[in-house]
Formats: sequence, structure tokens, C-alpha cells
Amino acid sequence: MPSKVYILGGYQTDFARNWAREGKGIQAIINEAMEGALNETAVDLGDIEAIHVGNFASELYIMQAHLGAFPLNYDPVLRGIPTARHEAACASGSIAALMARTEIEAGIYDLSLVLGVELMKGVDSQTGGNYLGTAAWYEKECAGIEFPFPKLFDRLYDLYEERYGVEYEHLAEIAVINYENARKNPKAQTRDWYMNKKHACTLGDYNRTIGTRLRASDCSQVTDGAAAILLASHKYAQKYAVKRGLKLERIPFIQGWGHRTAPIRFDEKAEESKGKEYLLPHTRKAITDAFRRAQIHGIEDISCIETHDCFTITEYAAIEHFGLTSPGEGWKAIEEGIIRFDGHCPINPSGGLIGDGHPVGATGTRQLLDACLQAAGKAGDYQVPGAKRVAILNIGGSATTNVVHIVGRDG
Repeated sequence: MPSKVYILGGYQTDFARNWAREGKGIQAIINEAMEGALNETAVDLGDIEAIHVGNFASELYIMQAHLGAFPLNYDPVLRGIPTARHEAACASGSIAALMARTEIEAGIYDLSLVLGVELMKGVDSQTGGNYLGTAAWYEKECAGIEFPFPKLFDRLYDLYEERYGVEYEHLAEIAVINYENARKNPKAQTRDWYMNKKHACTLGDYNRTIGTRLRASDCSQVTDGAAAILLASHKYAQKYAVKRGLKLERIPFIQGWGHRTAPIRFDEKAEESKGKEYLLPHTRKAITDAFRRAQIHGIEDISCIETHDCFTITEYAAIEHFGLTSPGEGWKAIEEGIIRFDGHCPINPSGGLIGDGHPVGATGTRQLLDACLQAAGKAGDYQVPGAKRVAILNIGGSATTNVVHIVGRDG
């Protein structure tokens, strides 16, 4: 049995902020995330043995690479420790966490900081949309196309329409639920916004079509943000629990994980899915791998889900791929209220990418933090009552990189 890797806690910046307007850059947001995580956990800075940074495209958005070096500027105490930056499009934060977990599980380090960060608001929407296109095969799928990613996920919408049929009202309901949940989250980008089903179903100046089918209300937000978590070995967590007067069994840990990579071109994904039960078979395999490693039966053992709703259609797919319904029947979970905050298996109690925000490289780390808070009973107004085990799906590109984590506690 692999040794347990614990999540001691962490910190999320306010996703509603625009750091460029504040005249602040990458070092400022990294410093805030690190300081917040250290304050929340009361971990000694000198105990950190390695740092992993998740980031998608800082070379494009802010003309800065080599982000693995920047956390060391927080304090000279950190000078000399190993650091690395990891890029896997929207799954960059999860990949950073996977690498940190692997090192701890292997007995190399006892305490690591995982930091996800992205600054996206310093460019106009068309430029930013073009940059996001590099998460796909840019030359073959995105060059010269305005807002290429909504159009790529329109293809997933088309596949569902062709195979099973999709009612847009169900996608609108997903958006409404995520906006409702975000109003409970004090760090969510849209916490002061309002969306009802009539708004989501109405086309107009405030809800125009972005792709060919998906609308503004179906899209995740353009967000500046960072999230940091501290991962610890069983040995370190034991000492930490004694020092803080905590019960070790109450500290959440990574119970299982899955990581699968699909072909980068969406056309190849569509071709691969022909004749298969699930439209995104690699996503499904990542989920079942995580269930197996967590030694659980399946979705019936999960309290709630934080999933990658870069668009409403990806959450719709997640409903089925997690097993809340059979393929082609995701609409049932929506109509029956299963995914609502007070439902049998709430999805995105944080607000998700649509409500909370989507700073691309930080999303996977933020999801892990929210899973930790839920499992520890510390999520505040968006705490799911009785939550003990949380599933996370974080995808990069058009469901190319698929990372799943199961976070829970023993007691």
C-alpha cells in the first residue's frame, strides 16, 4: 500500500480581482497565495522541502517564463530548495500536485508546496482567446479562429446531440446552479452576479453565442488567481497533528488518483469514441482508475464533486462519466436535482469554473483546496453537510489531459 499523502490546507486568492488594474504582477500574487497558505496551516516555512508550480501560459499573458523560481523570492529561507513549473493547459495545477504527491509517496520529501497561478486579465478578450487556443493543436485547430475553444467544445455538444440528444434547458440549469453556488463562496468571481434560467435561455447582447451553439452563460470566466496547498507525508502529518492538537484521522488525504491523456486533436477523440459507451473514454478511465486506487465502489461512495465546467457541456459529460447516470441520461440528474447544492451528490459547491472562476493554471490546485475544505468541514457557507469524500475532475485542452483526485479523511 502506498503511504498516505495529506493535504494540510491552503489558500485561494480572491478570483474577482484584476491584478493588472491594481498594478501588481506575478510575484505579488504568488506571495499572497504562499503567505495565505502558511497562515492557514501554521506550517513552518523552513519545513518546505520542494515547490511545484502549475501554470499554463505566463509566457503569453505576461511575457514571463521560469515560474518555478519565483516562489523563492518570498523568503531567503527557501533559497536552494528544488522547484519546478508544470504545464498541461487547464490541468497544469493537477499535474503539479501529482508530481508533488509522487515525490512524497516515494519518500523523497515530507512537505511540499503546490502552487497554481494564472494572470489572464491583462490582455483583451480576443487576444486571450487566441492564447487559450494553444491548449489545443493550435496550427491545426485554432489558428485564425476567433474564440476557438468554445467552438471546440461545440463539437462535444454536437457529439452528444448526434448520439443521445441534448436539451439546451439542461445546460442552462447547470449554469444557474453554478452561479447559485458561487454566491455562497466569498472568493468566487461571480459571487455578486445573478443568473436565472430565463436569462441563460435567452439570447441577446448580454448572452450572445460565443461558439456556434454555446453561449456566454455556458462559459467559464476569464480569471486572475492563485491557489496554494501544502502536501505532507504521513510522518510529517503525524507530527503536525500533535503540534496543532488535531486528530490525524480528521486531516484530509489523497485517497486515489487517475491520469490519462487522449489525442490532442478533437477529431481524433471523436473518432476514438465511436462504438464506445462513453464519449470521452479516457476521461472515464481516469475516473475509474481513481475509484480503484481509492478502493471505493464508485460514485455512491462520493459526497460531492468538483468538476471541470469550462463549459456547461463538460459538466454535463462529467455527470455521466462519473456514473451519476448511464451514458445519454445526464439530464435525469439535472431534472431530479441530484447535482444541486442540497442534492444527493452536489456538483461544484464552490461555483466551479463558471461561478468561482478559471485562472487556467490554478484551477486544479483550487479544486484540491476546495476538496480538502469540504472533507475537513471547513468550507463555510458552501459546506456540503456531512461531506467526507470528494471527487475532482480537472481536464486540460479539449479533454486531452484528464486528472482525477479523490480526497477524503478517515474519521
